[in-house]
Amino acid sequence: MTIQTEHHYIMRNDDILSGEPIIMGTRTPVRAIVELWRLGVNPEEIPLHLPHLTLAQVFDALSYYAD
Repeated sequence: MTIQTEHHYIMRNDDILSGEPIIMGTRTPVRAIVELWRLGVNPEEIPLHLPHLTLAQVFDALSYYAD
């Protein structure tokens, strides 16, 4: 089952990563973005590490994590 969250770019799908929150349209988990950020990578630099993501998606993932 696919579940849209209150965050524009974040969704959950039981068939993708066992329902872990991901960036919509990708298989990138929110966890991957948060781990880079917690390692000290600035949000603006995360798309350099994950070039298929936009800065808006990165900030939405961090906002989802903070909520």
